[in-house]
Amino acid sequence: MSTDLSSTLTTDRNPDLGTAAAVLVRPAAPRTRAVPAPRRGSRIPGLLLSALTKSLAIALLLAVWETAPRLGLVDRTFLPPFSEVVDAWFGLLDSGQLATNTQASLTRSFTGFGLAVTIGVPLGLLIGWYRPVANLLSPLLELFRNTAALALLPVFVLILGIGETSKISIVLYACLWPILLNTISAVRSVDPTLLRLARSLDLSAPRLFQKVILPASVPVVFTGIRLAGAVSILVLVAAEMVGAKAGLGYLINASQFNFAIPQMYAGIVSISVIGVAFNQLLVALERRFTAWRAPLNS
Repeated sequence: MSTDLSSTLTTDRNPDLGTAAAVLVRPAAPRTRAVPAPRRGSRIPGLLLSALTKSLAIALLLAVWETAPRLGLVDRTFLPPFSEVVDAWFGLLDSGQLATNTQASLTRSFTGFGLAVTIGVPLGLLIGWYRPVANLLSPLLELFRNTAALALLPVFVLILGIGETSKISIVLYACLWPILLNTISAVRSVDPTLLRLARSLDLSAPRLFQKVILPASVPVVFTGIRLAGAVSILVLVAAEMVGAKAGLGYLINASQFNFAIPQMYAGIVSISVIGVAFNQLLVALERRFTAWRAPLNS
């Protein structure tokens, strides 16, 4: 009798019957170990440890801020304890001043920032992709990008007045350059191998731009957008200290003149919290649009 590779024929003699019985024995299938699925609960300690690590420096700063004035290490007239700043913050919130000034600042900042994104991203893609446009506009870019926005604030006020237009325009000008320059750099730094592969597939110029250039440029473009988000808050606060009747910059300046030091620090803390929240929002959007890449460490 013949045998194959998958089975073997053995003879087993029964001592009671004295006969031979043919038994077909198949080799046992190899056992595979099941890989346990990661438990969601196992991630919780790691997330808690990461959150505690990130908040440790802030907790230490607040502890020093609270104890240094109380121990007489600094004059509490000029640096009140953090608890007094918190009380002043809630006082501004109850009186409605904080909401009014915050709304005025956010309206100006987001308007200028949105206009900068709307103008800077398409213009940067155009300059980065078409060399003749880049050669035409490069001298102007080099001239204006080295001119500080706050240095031009008097010019904006003289031309546009002290109303909302001048403040939105100065935010637009300050935010435009990080977005524009990073977008140009993103287009020019696309991997040449990707471009050669796309051209080998006979993709048209619009399809090449849509399928290769835009996806590869998104991470660097968002870097410029995040930089512009921080600039939009900082420049606006400086602009509101000159010729404004509302806004967080106006609140800080007025509190300083009236020697309301806790209220002044409350306005500064509000600006910091808004800046951090705005940056985290932009980080979340960046992760959403670059989900195909490795996770970001913000």
